[in-house]
Amino acid sequence: MNTPSRTLAAAAAALIAAFVAFPAHSQGVVNVYSYRQPFLITPMFEAFTRETGIKVNVVHAKKGLIERLEQEGANSPADLIVTADIGRLTDAVQAGVTQAVTNATLEANIPAQYRDPEHHWFGLTSRARIIVASKDRVAPGAISSYEDLADPKWKGRVCTRSGKHAYMVALTAAMIAHHGEAKAHEWLRGLKANLARRPQGNDRAQVKAIMEGVCDVAVINHYYMGNMMNDKNQAAWAASVNIVFPNQQTYGTHMNVSGIALTKSAPNKDNAIKLMVFLSGDRAQQLYAEQNFEYPVKPGVPWSALLQSFGAYKADDLGLGEVAKHRKTASKLADKVAFDT
Repeated sequence: MNTPSRTLAAAAAALIAAFVAFPAHSQGVVNVYSYRQPFLITPMFEAFTRETGIKVNVVHAKKGLIERLEQEGANSPADLIVTADIGRLTDAVQAGVTQAVTNATLEANIPAQYRDPEHHWFGLTSRARIIVASKDRVAPGAISSYEDLADPKWKGRVCTRSGKHAYMVALTAAMIAHHGEAKAHEWLRGLKANLARRPQGNDRAQVKAIMEGVCDVAVINHYYMGNMMNDKNQAAWAASVNIVFPNQQTYGTHMNVSGIALTKSAPNKDNAIKLMVFLSGDRAQQLYAEQNFEYPVKPGVPWSALLQSFGAYKADDLGLGEVAKHRKTASKLADKVAFDT
């Protein structure tokens, strides 16, 4: 029988073997470390290779890529790191494993709120942190903002995942940016008081809980609705809720990104920047966004038919660089209110 330690060791060995398989430098390659699943990014990389002749080598892992870059240092074969959420992007920058990219096309294609003010990371798709509400038990318009989630009228009616999860931390960080730490603390304490159960599961699990009557409202990333609608085993979950884009009368719906950064060592820097530029262009933006029902970050790129069916909405234009500044405080607030207990 495999013990957990042996399983972990074997996984680590396989990951290391995959990393060292990359050539450090080659005229026609670019090497990518990716937290994003292969099916989400492979179509764009294949399109890039067809257009440029440059091969894209990819190693995927659920965790440990930033640490691997730190360990490899100047000898790392990786040119780019791809990930979801502002958290991991800023973690990479703070770990000192990225470098700035100044490129006029990237800056023209990607709005300022979706890229690092210091040019270390660039958003490639965006995701909205929406509210979903039971069709049977919540009247349309009864909840319209993140602030409403802390209203006592929702006591025992809200489900969320862990307050320490990156998506929830980012939302709390945005609340700090908009309202200040004291009011964000009060909001998080009110949200905690309204929970129907201890935070658990992923975003899809919150929708399932609504269908089962455990709670009436939840906060999730919008693309999970698309994923559930296209899964015969979960379509009923999605059908049980209405989508609410919060704060349409104020600052707009909180947004996050999947993004990319150039590694500090980048042995194939020129090729890597070419790939970054390609991914910010119209063709790749539409293709990438459609893989996971996300929104293109480049203005004017058509949304998928499913996203169009969700309707237009006002997105928060708060810079994600500003959100990132408050992540540590947001995580501490989750502990302070004992959100997960």
